[in-house]
Amino acid sequence: MAKVEEKQVVVNAIKEKLEKATSAVLVDARGLTVEEDTRLRKTLREAGVDYKVYKNTMMNFAVDGTQFEGLKEYFKGPSALAICYEDPTVAAGILNKFKKEAKVLEFKAGVIEGVCYDAKGMEAVADIPSREVLLSKLLGSFKSPMGSFARVIKAYAEKKEEEA
Repeated sequence: MAKVEEKQVVVNAIKEKLEKATSAVLVDARGLTVEEDTRLRKTLREAGVDYKVYKNTMMNFAVDGTQFEGLKEYFKGPSALAICYEDPTVAAGILNKFKKEAKVLEFKAGVIEGVCYDAKGMEAVADIPSREVLLSKLLGSFKSPMGSFARVIKAYAEKKEEEA
């Protein structure tokens, strides 16, 4: 198999992953120890995130014509790509948490649901809680006033029963 055909297989594999993805985060992971890198990969894998180091030229061809085309200008130097398929902020959150432990990890950019963010934007996005956390907070905020209302109604009904 010629080199071009081998490269095309890799480009197609990346493109297939990106077609199913809700988000992709590009990081510079130079300087991570083997132990740190292994731990990061394990955490991302458990969260359902694909994380791999690809050649910039391969990624450049793979993002052509996709919502991730905005990443092209960030394909400089060593780059690792974290691809999310479900909750778009999961990869950014995990990478941001890990970044606080391993100071050498740096965001380059990311695309979340078609919007391209630079490194500072990705840090802001990473602080957004996951969808499940946001939903549970919303339900909790609904439950509290309803519970209070139910207690008031019950107390009022009991008072009326005593008077009768």
